[in-house]
Order: sequence, then structure tokens, then C-alpha cells
Amino acid sequence: MSSTDDHRLTSAPASTVPDASGFPRFPRFPSGFLFGAATASYQIEGAHDVGERTPSIWDTYCREPGRVADGATGDIACDHYHRYREDVALLRGLGVDSYRFSIAWPRVQPDGTGPGNPEGLDFYDRLVDELLAAGISPAATLYHWDLPQALEDRGGWRVRETAERFADYTRISAERLGDRVDRWITLNEPFCSAFVGYASGGHAPGAREGRGALAAAHHLLVGHGLAVRALREAGATDVGITLNPDVLLPATDSEADLAAVRRAETMHNDVWLEPLLAGRYPAHEEETWGELADGTYRRDGDLALVQAPLDFIGINYYRPITISAVPHRDPDPATRTAVDIRAEESWREDVRRTTMGWPVVPHAFTDLLVGLHRRYPALPALLITENGSSEDDMVDTDGLVHDTDRVAYLRDHLAALADAMDQGVDVRGYYVWSLLDNFEWARGYSKRFGIVRVDYDTLERVPKDSYRWYRDLIADHRDRTRTTGRTGRTTGQEQHR
Repeated sequence: MSSTDDHRLTSAPASTVPDASGFPRFPRFPSGFLFGAATASYQIEGAHDVGERTPSIWDTYCREPGRVADGATGDIACDHYHRYREDVALLRGLGVDSYRFSIAWPRVQPDGTGPGNPEGLDFYDRLVDELLAAGISPAATLYHWDLPQALEDRGGWRVRETAERFADYTRISAERLGDRVDRWITLNEPFCSAFVGYASGGHAPGAREGRGALAAAHHLLVGHGLAVRALREAGATDVGITLNPDVLLPATDSEADLAAVRRAETMHNDVWLEPLLAGRYPAHEEETWGELADGTYRRDGDLALVQAPLDFIGINYYRPITISAVPHRDPDPATRTAVDIRAEESWREDVRRTTMGWPVVPHAFTDLLVGLHRRYPALPALLITENGSSEDDMVDTDGLVHDTDRVAYLRDHLAALADAMDQGVDVRGYYVWSLLDNFEWARGYSKRFGIVRVDYDTLERVPKDSYRWYRDLIADHRDRTRTTGRTGRTTGQEQHR
């Protein structure tokens, strides 16, 4: 997140103090803080044509030449559909409190309409029961980008009907699983669904549009509001949405770059945060999109629907982005895409970068959370629903993966999270991304985020050093809070009790 009035990162870099052995101590969190791990359906499940599941937009996108690295697909992925018991055993060994997974819409409602599919619902029944038997709380994400292709054929998120069908699918899922699933997330990163999927073409469905992408952004929020209503009607008491608000920094102090940051802030952050938390549309829409931002897809009452009270906001954070002013790539508004906002994105080069090319800047994580806390008085409790790093994981001669860079990334970002909590931010939990190496969208299987290595030839799972480090952090947290009852720090969580 950024502000053109105060655009510099001001927090000191987070750090941990080595103990007597020379290894860093674990960042400390209050009693009751939740630790978890996260995955997503298309990235791990496989079984793309099993149990009446129909194609999603990602099945279609993967089959279009040149879309995905090496022509990869999620047809098999990690084969979690058949190996979920093995994966739950890994979660149990990790000691997590909660597991965040997503439900595949085309597995539950193959055509995006009509009744639920018994075979698809049975799979999530089995998964949820296995988690509960292991003492792990299920956290279900309803939409992690795998829209049924049948709905995309009727207009996808560009049209309001998709939001209405999303509410129907939500009811089906909640009626079947709501007696055992306590935590529900409506959407994951709607920014990516709308602007990467419908404007830049980098994600499914691969469209490059202007008004279509802006309509998709709005209808995703409408779908969220309708889903919240459906979940409340089903008795859900822990409901939220996961966003990926970005830390956006100007390349220079020039007025042009500061204005470019303001436009980028509108697209990345304000489109979602302002309706959800302030009950208004972004202030700089016209400056950002010009005549594309005509709002013809909005209806009276939509803001009230979107602003329905939430129990938490999920935050996904990985890296900050540097913004520079550039001219329009397409001078014609009639063909201009919604990401053509006269702002170019780049990555810092003065810090370590992950294999995604993303700069590792832990204190930007602190600034993001503190900025949200200060900007929105009505901000509900936060959950960190994704945080992790893609690294060059190599199997050593001992058969293990010594991913020291990922351990350092997790340690320093958890320390940065603790810093934000010390400054009053109410954060209730943290989900590492990801439990498993998996299908990384347009990058196929070329990038690895998992704390468990997956051999894509044999599908063997091998816990990495980061798995053991995270396991030990969780055990240390439980031992310490069991003994002391609290950490001695004043946290946002404790302030809101």
C-alpha cells in the first residue's frame, strides 16, 4: 500500500536476535495466535475429469498454446484429490491449527448452475472430516480463480449473472460443509481475477479488455456481497475475503511518478478496499481510467451489499512494487486495456530477489499492515492468508532440501508481522504459502513455493528445512504460551479483546 503524501518506507527492517546457539530466535506472538498453511484447488488437486468435474477457465487457458510455461496443465498437479490423506498427515506433523484450502467450483457445480454434484461434494466431505480428525480447523476459500468454463462462455465475471450464480454455489457448499467448516473466504485476490485475467491476459481467461475488466472487478465484489449474505443465512459466523493489497513505491520523487503511484493505488488497492471498508468507490477512477470508468455496470444498492460486515480480512503479501510514469501504450480508449494506466511496474534490484524476481523487503510488510490499520478505522481483524517465497530448491546428497533462503524469508516476514502487531494492528493468524510445491499458474511447474517438495514425476512428498523450521516455531509458540499464558507484548489482538 502507498500514499502519495507519505510514499517512503519508514519502518526499520525487522530482525530477530540470535540465541546462544547462534540460530535466530523465533518471532513471538500472543497466546491464541493461529498458525496455518494454505493451498488452492487447481494448483494441487489434479483429477481434472474425475467425478463429473467439468473444465474451468484454467483448464481451457492451459490448453491454449503459449499461455503457460512448458505447456503445463493442472490435470494431475500434486494429485491431492487422491492423496489428501497423505497431505493431511503432513499438516498434522507440522502442527498447524488450521488449513486453508479452496473448493473447485466446477467440481461442486459442473455447469455453474443447478444442484450440487454429489461426487464433488463427497470429496470435500472427506477432506474436511480428515482435517477434523487430525485436530485441524478447515478454512474454505470459495473462489480461487477456477470459474466453470460454462459460465465464462456466458460472459464470465463481466456479467452480473456470474455473481448471482456464485451465490447459488456458495449456498450449496455451505449447506453441505457448514456444520464442520467454521471459517469461510469468499474470494481470493479479486485483483488478479479482474485485472490479470480480463485486462493483461496473464491469467485465465486471458482477455485483454478495458470496460470488461472494470465490470469484472465490480461483479466480483457483488458476488462477494451475495456470498456473504448466503453464508450468514447458512449460519456462518467467521466470514471474510482475501485481498492482495500492494505496497507501491515511486521510482523517483517526481510529480509524474507520484501521480502514477496514485493511479496504481486505485487499481491495485482502492477498487477493493474503498467499497469494502469505506462504502464508497475510489476517488481517482476517472484520473486512472478516463472514459472507461463509466460505471454502467453498477446498480443502486451495490455498495451496501458489498460493505456487509466481515469478521476478518485476509491479506496476501509477497513483495513491494516500484512504479514509474509512462505514456499510454494504446492511445485509443476504445481498445485500451484496464491495466494501461500510464504506470509501469518494476522490481527493486538493491535487495535479494526470489526466483519469481520479487524483491525481499520484510519491513514493507509492516508498513502495509500499519497503513491499513491507520487508514481504515472500521478495519476488521486481519488474517495473513498467504506469505512465502519461491526459491531454487535443490535436493541435496542427503535426499533433503536445505532451503535456507526460504527459512530466512519466513523468519524475517514473521518478525515484520510481529512488529506490525506491536504497533496496534489486530492480526489473528498466519498461513504460510504453500504447503506443497504446485502448479504456479502461467509459470507452470517452474517455480516452487512449497515447504514440502513434490517430485512431479513420482509425486513423492519430501518436507524441506522450511517445513521443520515452521514446525519448530509452532511448537515453540505453544510451549511458551502454555507456560507463560502470554508473550508480554501489547498487541492489536489483545487490545480488541
